Amino acid sequence: MKALVYLGVDRKSLQERPKPVIVSPTDAIVRVTRTTICGTDLHILKGDVPTCTPGRILGHEGVGIVDALGSAVTAFKVGDAVLISCVSACGKCANCRRQMYSHCDTGGWILGNSIDGTQAEFVRIPHADMSLYAIPAGADEEALVMLSDILPTALECGVLNGRVQPGSTVAIVGSGPIGLAALITAQFFSPAQIIMIDLNDARLAVATKFGATAIVNSGDGKAADAVMKLTAGLGVDTAIEAVGVPATFELCQQIVAAGGAVANIGVHGVKVDLHLEKLWDRNISITTRLVDTSSTPMLLKTLCSHKLDPRPLITHRFKLDQIMEAYDAFARATQTHALKVLIET
Repeated sequence: MKALVYLGVDRKSLQERPKPVIVSPTDAIVRVTRTTICGTDLHILKGDVPTCTPGRILGHEGVGIVDALGSAVTAFKVGDAVLISCVSACGKCANCRRQMYSHCDTGGWILGNSIDGTQAEFVRIPHADMSLYAIPAGADEEALVMLSDILPTALECGVLNGRVQPGSTVAIVGSGPIGLAALITAQFFSPAQIIMIDLNDARLAVATKFGATAIVNSGDGKAADAVMKLTAGLGVDTAIEAVGVPATFELCQQIVAAGGAVANIGVHGVKVDLHLEKLWDRNISITTRLVDTSSTPMLLKTLCSHKLDPRPLITHRFKLDQIMEAYDAFARATQTHALKVLIET
């Protein structure tokens, strides 16, 4: 089968690989029909994720058709259309019983990290009963790819951890796909203000279409001042970090109001500074999280009832044979205006 393989820092290639086989009775083999590229894949290629070693097939998002099942899988049958969760969960260990599936003893974020992932024609899914979701008849499979990772990640790590509430003020630092997904899901809770911050005017224009009440281009180094002006000098109740670099985490600390929350989503590959000398008396909370995908069933129902439409996040479409071009477009988003790139196998 064809697969996109990580070869080391800044190196990858489309290769022929053996089709995966059932290893455990709880496994499923899924024929991938659509997948995508995540910002985390770019972090892997930068060397920020040491658990992903050269030779690994990348990707942790997608939809497909069940091709084979282990003897212990009871929730699916061969031929079923399924959504692949970015997090694999046994459902039995202590962390799974707390719905902290991201830290499952034998799962978590392993696809495209410590085991081969979805940017291939076929993928092995461990703990299939807990790690796949049946796709309802008539559902838009392109939109469903957005439910593998970015929508539950944005909702759980950003919106829920950040305690977004009706009438609150929110700033989202980073207007890329994950930041825009946070913008979409924050609106479930009717905040009064959602301020989007980015360096790219094109992405900020998209954020306005998606419901941002204000936009700030941080290129002049005065984003904190702009946010303070927009909030009458108070700062924001929730500051969501959606990039994963020191400067954006620093900005969140500068704009959070007393009693507010800084919710980190970004994947950080280098150290960041925590300014306790300024924050120790501000009554703020700072949260980190790896998505648990506990919100996926709710998001699936919301999407299928047409209350949620993530399709505008998809800006580019490629075939698997073109995945190197897809990576180039995604990595050069400032020039290509790419958000999510969809890859059909």
